Amino acid sequence: MSRTDRGLLIPLLLGGFVVLVLSIGVAVTIGPASVSVSDVYRVILGHIGIGSAGVSRIEDGIVWQLRLPRTLLAAICGAGLALCGAIMQSLLRNPLADPFVLGISSGASTGAVVVAVLGVGGGALSLSTGAFAGALLSFVLVMLLAAGAGGGNDRVVLAGVAGTQLFSALTSFIVISSADAEQTRGVLFWLLGSLSGADWTDVALCGAVALLGMVLCLFNTSALDAFTFGHDAAASLGVPVKYVRILLLVITALITAALVSAAGAIGFVGLVLPHAARFLVGARHRRLLPTTVVMGAIFMVWVDTIARTVFAPQEIPVGVVTALIGVPAFALILFRLRRSR
Repeated sequence: MSRTDRGLLIPLLLGGFVVLVLSIGVAVTIGPASVSVSDVYRVILGHIGIGSAGVSRIEDGIVWQLRLPRTLLAAICGAGLALCGAIMQSLLRNPLADPFVLGISSGASTGAVVVAVLGVGGGALSLSTGAFAGALLSFVLVMLLAAGAGGGNDRVVLAGVAGTQLFSALTSFIVISSADAEQTRGVLFWLLGSLSGADWTDVALCGAVALLGMVLCLFNTSALDAFTFGHDAAASLGVPVKYVRILLLVITALITAALVSAAGAIGFVGLVLPHAARFLVGARHRRLLPTTVVMGAIFMVWVDTIARTVFAPQEIPVGVVTALIGVPAFALILFRLRRSR
């Protein structure tokens, strides 16, 4: 990275991080029970051993047990899904690729439904565990199908489409044949994306997976830049194409599986945010990936805030809000891409 690029990127990322911290602090205050921003930060500092919170037990519970883990999980989901979208679009050289192109979302949905509706595991397995197992199973089947078809980016996309349709059909069959009305409503709400059950375990697990994935992706930014010109060009530049390709596909699959298992299927984040980041910082991945992560986190914090407050006490699935915002945004991006050519 040149000195000029670094001089532009660092202030941008610092500004984005400040906006993210402020967004989390403000978002936690929004809800039926009024809590001030200063109270939020006092609660946080109190729980990490810096001073005393100085708030009531109810306010402490609202901030620490309910709103803060949910808001942090929203930020992690936004960051992780946006990162996976940027990786998939570059790796597959497809501007329409997103984290769910490998059928991971559909597999996670099937796994969750198998646990919730069919009772597999006898109560020992949680919804998140079933979703994670289903996501990994879907990824393995899609990769085997793509390899059997000869490999290549187009084969991966086609195998992902086939896997998505297969697991979507299985999910629908299980729900229609075995679920009662209450189970159907609960499963449908989860499938559309929901952060209502977020806790600190989800935050720790998803945060660790997303952070590790981001670090590994940042170590491969040069290879991703080379993939922009095609696999042959990347190989001629000394990139171990097969190894890097498999590594990055596995990373995106694990991140997506972890996030979907905790929050359900949230669309359009991984599709739209990488394009928005490219407009700001260009296509070089050392700039693109950190910018995409910060933008995705900020975006999801406010999407979740809208989802839980606009029609309170009724909550809107997060995936519905991302689609309502994402479709017009993506249409705008497509028009701008057309005008720039």
